[in-house]
Formats: sequence, C-alpha cells, structure tokens
Amino acid sequence: MTISERLTEDMKVAMKARDKKRLGVIRMVRSSMQNEAIKLGKNDLTEEEELTVLSREVKQRKDSLQEFKQAGRDDLVSDLREEINILNDYLPKQLTEEELEAVVSETINEVDASGKSDMGKVMSVVMPKVKGKADGTQVNKEVMKQLS
Repeated sequence: MTISERLTEDMKVAMKARDKKRLGVIRMVRSSMQNEAIKLGKNDLTEEEELTVLSREVKQRKDSLQEFKQAGRDDLVSDLREEINILNDYLPKQLTEEELEAVVSETINEVDASGKSDMGKVMSVVMPKVKGKADGTQVNKEVMKQLS
C-alpha cells in the first residue's frame, strides 16, 4: 500500500471518527502531494516523491515549532507537535544515531572522502540512502563530525 493509499484510507477513518485534527493534517498532506504531482506534470507520484513531500511538511512544522517556542506560543507548540506526530506515522522508521553513524561511515569509505572539502560529495551520496529515515540536519552534523 502506497503512502497516498494509506492517507486516503486514514482520511475515511478520521472522517468517521470525527477526528478533525488528523483529518485536517491528512487533507493538507494530500493537497501538497497533489500540488507536487501537478508541478512535476504527473498523475501519480512515486514512493520517493511522496516521501520527499512528507519530509518537507515535517521539516516546515519543526521549523515553525522552534519559532513558536521562542515566541512563547505554547498553544501553537502543542498543536504542531500533534501534527508532527501524525505525519511521522507515514514516514519510514527513523534511523537511530548508531545506524546513521554506520551509514555515514560506510559512505565516507565508499566515496573515499578525506576531509571537510569532500562534504558535498559525501552528502550527495548519503542523502538518497537515508531519504525519509533521517533529518538532513542530523545527517549534516554526523558527516561533519566524521570528516573532522
């Protein structure tokens, strides 16, 4: 079952359960996926493209979460956390720090990177491997740590 099929099924369940929060988040993600498909000139997105849209939505909410925390808007912080949790249900299981370290280390050896100047080369190979499974900033920090 693809992500969009799961979203459609979960949307029906949320409607029947009158879960307005989950329903709103699912509708928003489906809309983002539809907009992405239109932008790419396709009828259906691939699994990878769906993951890209989902990851983008989670990242936007995490960025907003930081801003709302700084502004002291606790009411909005709790809403965003709930939305992030709903979105995380559709993302693949996130990598642990140890798993991420292993992937980055393996990739550094694979591309024969030696220092910080090879950062771009390593990142361009690592990111497709961990797509949807790790946050880009975490990956960036790990690559920097291992290249130092």
